[in-house]
Amino acid sequence: MLQENKNTKPGMQDKGDGPRKGFKFNPYWVYAIIAIILLSAQFMRFAPDLTRTTEQEFKQKMLIKGDVEKLDLVTNKHEVRIYIKQDSLVKDFYVQKFKQVLTKDKVKQSPLFVFKVTDWTAFQSGLADVYKTYKIEEVPQNAIEEAEWFSPVINAVFSLGLIIVVWILLMRKMGGPAGGGGPGGIFNIGKSKATLFDKGAKVNITFADVAGLDEAKVEVMEIVDFLKNPKKYTSLGGKIPKGALLVGPPGTGKTLLAKAMAGEAQVPFFSLSGSDFVEMFVGVGASRVRDLFKQAREKAPCIIFIDEIDAIGRARGRNAIMSNDERENTLNQLLVEMDGFGGDTGIIILAATNRPDVLDSALLRPGRFDRQISIDRPDVKGREAIFKVHLTPIKISETLDLHKLAEQTPGFAGADIANVCNEAALIAARKNKEAVDMSDFQDAIDRVIGGLEKKNKIIAPNEKAVIAYHEAGHAICGWFLEHAYPLLKVTIVPRGTAALGYAQYTPTEQYLYTTDQLMDQICMTLGGRAAEEIFFGKISTGAANDLQQITKIAYSMVTAYGMNNKVGNVSFYDPSQENTFTKPYSEETGKIIDEEVRNIIDEAYKRTLQLLTEKKQEVEILAKELLDKEVLHKSDVEELIGRRPFEEKKLLEISAEQSNGHAGQNIPGETIAPPETTVIS
Repeated sequence: MLQENKNTKPGMQDKGDGPRKGFKFNPYWVYAIIAIILLSAQFMRFAPDLTRTTEQEFKQKMLIKGDVEKLDLVTNKHEVRIYIKQDSLVKDFYVQKFKQVLTKDKVKQSPLFVFKVTDWTAFQSGLADVYKTYKIEEVPQNAIEEAEWFSPVINAVFSLGLIIVVWILLMRKMGGPAGGGGPGGIFNIGKSKATLFDKGAKVNITFADVAGLDEAKVEVMEIVDFLKNPKKYTSLGGKIPKGALLVGPPGTGKTLLAKAMAGEAQVPFFSLSGSDFVEMFVGVGASRVRDLFKQAREKAPCIIFIDEIDAIGRARGRNAIMSNDERENTLNQLLVEMDGFGGDTGIIILAATNRPDVLDSALLRPGRFDRQISIDRPDVKGREAIFKVHLTPIKISETLDLHKLAEQTPGFAGADIANVCNEAALIAARKNKEAVDMSDFQDAIDRVIGGLEKKNKIIAPNEKAVIAYHEAGHAICGWFLEHAYPLLKVTIVPRGTAALGYAQYTPTEQYLYTTDQLMDQICMTLGGRAAEEIFFGKISTGAANDLQQITKIAYSMVTAYGMNNKVGNVSFYDPSQENTFTKPYSEETGKIIDEEVRNIIDEAYKRTLQLLTEKKQEVEILAKELLDKEVLHKSDVEELIGRRPFEEKKLLEISAEQSNGHAGQNIPGETIAPPETTVIS
């Protein structure tokens, strides 16, 4: 027995899938119908239903044949309407035109044809002869004008209606949710573009995804705790910090830490970048800053995160050339909102930048950014922890040594390690492996450092020999210089766009460098050029990158570190780059600096030539082995020329410390320098 569905309302149909709404009238259809009527009326012709013809056909087919009875002249439209004689309607021409023989009543009531006259004056002047020659009835009243009274009204109404429709659509675009509720509307261009992560918002990144930043994580987690338990910190008279600035090189995880904070915090989180304040219209940046803090006050307690704050926080220009009024107005408004006359409570500003040296000093002062959280490149333990995080979704071999990977990637930031892991997985997949092993990671590290391997690059045998001796010179200098970086790998396989070969070293874990260490580094970098001169008696363009490195080191020794007796203990380094157009020293001092830099490099080159001349046999052994195998690792070099002499000395020092009970002491920190590579271009 079928029963009536009680949920089915009048005007609705039930087809088994539940009630479905029936026809619903939309008021906008009325506007569409009116527009169609107006357009139709505009283009409709309120004239008799006539058959169109041409002036030529009128003369040849009707006038000459004597079929025309009379003419109506519509002077304002330059049209001629033709009446045909009743007796002529039986002719084939008219029967074919109308597909029938017209009745006499139809002929008497109205004209049958109409044509447009091109030259109305000439037609009127010859009309008298036409009447007389072809015996056409001349009726003076037939020269008429048809008034177009409806067309002007339609034009006015249509134009007014079009303006009204455009205005309504424009207002809806300005104020509606599609374009006005957000930053897209014209009237809302000064609104903030910040993305709000409110309480309960799902963010996939948590603090568990952030590795190698233990100290920074503690600082950031404490900021969240400030907002959750303010009395815990204010009970002793303390004040909650206004803001914290995350400072560090690119790729170290500043934005990732902020994302994790948004995922962990139980308070509203506003996220935007410094460039979101910038717009082509004047005053928009300051307006967006005001709107951002207005929204934040309504959501307080909350956190505002500004990524790449240097886009608006650069130091204000001291002259007309360096100034930017719009950016400075935006910065001024930000300074006022962060710590102005009417201070806010419950709003913490979190910002990130890799250029703290260019920020305005007023932005960095306590009361605005009370804390600067430094995020450096991770040390060995940090890199190992980061590898663990990024290797979680990757199928790795059981023999993979994470600690060894961390040791082979000194100076790598979190983004670099993520790239290495991804490249290793792609390389293993290309080789149809079931798991990623150590060799895949070695290839991935080489690809990240040196670029894509160019196996098909054809190199002449004589050029390949130069490259081999060049790289062998680097390797031998690094092997027999005490303060040079230990060699990790040397290869003559072309990589990247310009690298015909490179030597990779493992930088020591340190922050400070002595004069001897920098001089050994210069000698090691000059090893390739010196080997070419010793073995070939001439030099090539392959040392271009080497010369850039040593020139930079030598000038830093003289102008920044005070490591030159003649120039003295002065530093001309300007981190804020305020003296862009003027040098902080005289021309005479500049000449002395150039001379001392040349002396340092010349002295290092002579020392390198002397070392490689003494170790000429070792260079030849390495070069020939490179020509044969193309790639040599540290273990291969040890088999060819023996262990590095300074490593035995270090092993003796370590054993002596252990015997004296100092085995538990901490090793000095990790260098922040990137992995050293010597590239032949």
